[in-house]
Amino acid sequence: MELKLYNTLSRKKEDFIPINDIIRIYSCGPTVYSFAHIGNFRAYVFMDTLRRVLKYNGYILKHAMNITDVGHLESDADEGEDKIAKAAKKENKDPYEIAKFYTDIFFKDMDKLNIDKPEIICKATDHIKEMTEYVSDIVKNGYGYETSRGIYFDISKLDKYPILQDRKVEEQIAGARVEVDSEKRNPEDFALWIKAPENHIMKWESPWGLSYPGWHIECSAMSSKYLGEEFDIHTGGVDHIPTHHENEIAQSKGRCGKIPARFWMHCNFLQIDGGKMSKSLGNIYTIDTLKEKGIEPIAYKLFCFSSHYRNKLNFTFEGAESANVSLSRIREGYQKHVLSEEDLVSDEEINEFEEKFHRAINDDLNMPVAMSVVWDVVKYSKKSKKLANLLLKFDEVLGIKIDEMPKIQEELPEEIIELIEKRKKAREEKNWKLSDEIRDIIKEKGYIIKDSKTGMEAQKI
Repeated sequence: MELKLYNTLSRKKEDFIPINDIIRIYSCGPTVYSFAHIGNFRAYVFMDTLRRVLKYNGYILKHAMNITDVGHLESDADEGEDKIAKAAKKENKDPYEIAKFYTDIFFKDMDKLNIDKPEIICKATDHIKEMTEYVSDIVKNGYGYETSRGIYFDISKLDKYPILQDRKVEEQIAGARVEVDSEKRNPEDFALWIKAPENHIMKWESPWGLSYPGWHIECSAMSSKYLGEEFDIHTGGVDHIPTHHENEIAQSKGRCGKIPARFWMHCNFLQIDGGKMSKSLGNIYTIDTLKEKGIEPIAYKLFCFSSHYRNKLNFTFEGAESANVSLSRIREGYQKHVLSEEDLVSDEEINEFEEKFHRAINDDLNMPVAMSVVWDVVKYSKKSKKLANLLLKFDEVLGIKIDEMPKIQEELPEEIIELIEKRKKAREEKNWKLSDEIRDIIKEKGYIIKDSKTGMEAQKI
């Protein structure tokens, strides 16, 4: 079955034709100066889904993801402090200590979301040599020049810039911000290498003195080292398109004359209650925030599947709680199929479900349609171990641990569990008055009981 993926480079869906037998992918990873929030993790859920869909189609992957632990300034346009160095000053810690702390938390959150980890994890600070060599090649080829502040890329030497956006170099320059460096040849020339002020924390010896890498050069150098000059897919968020990914392409063309990736794939923004996430608004939520609200992290992955990755997705806690309930329902449905004594489902029915699911995921990772097939199988009137096995196969793409037992009463106080058991017994004996009284007692203690065909659920008010 053909796999079609949307390519930002061509602005259309294309048949995915690999370069060779092993699919090479590069993904922009986190800048580890603070906690990653759920908006960041939407891009990694997308990355995870792409990996799983490729594997479902039988491909072998070689996937690299960077950890930016130096060089990402506060503005993508080479302005402000280095984010890691600023965090180190604020917390009065060593920048490497800051980077390690937030890197460890990032991967713990990845595990909570059951995100498939790329084969290669590469830290920027481990690749200073590769970056200096990459910059030297760009300068040697006439695409880079030195100023008193650093080494800049000369975009006027390119045949087209930008490429991912449908604009010309002249329009890019005409609409540029006010220059901050009068030595730059063009307003939109960007920093490849930055000469470090005396008080700068993170700096290395280089052909241009004590300095540190620009953010964009990190990804170019590491993707080239691990995946070669040309690879299959580059992923990231839509916020990477205007600056970071345009500059990666420019750097690659300046060094070897090639666009590094055949497919450029971008995940759209997560909005909060219809607006932007902002620390000033106090609406930056992490994976632990979800847990504190009683929402299983994997339910957030299910929430992401409610919209196509190229569409904006609006987050509300009501939506996340609904996804949490849906996760339990799916797992309950799986268990019903597992426990089925009869097996009246034909191979034709199984094949029809599987074909619909496969067609959906191969249509540019159309997870909302794929999930509709999952629900059809979960709710199918005939119960069958064959359908349970099919759901397990679907979970190779979903990654929602579909075979885990539903955690209806996880972490409930012992007192509440005892009251629930008493209420169950009262209902079995058809003592509705006592059942209602116990329900009211549970509510007074801060929990509500929801009755369903599959039993009782207790949720904190």
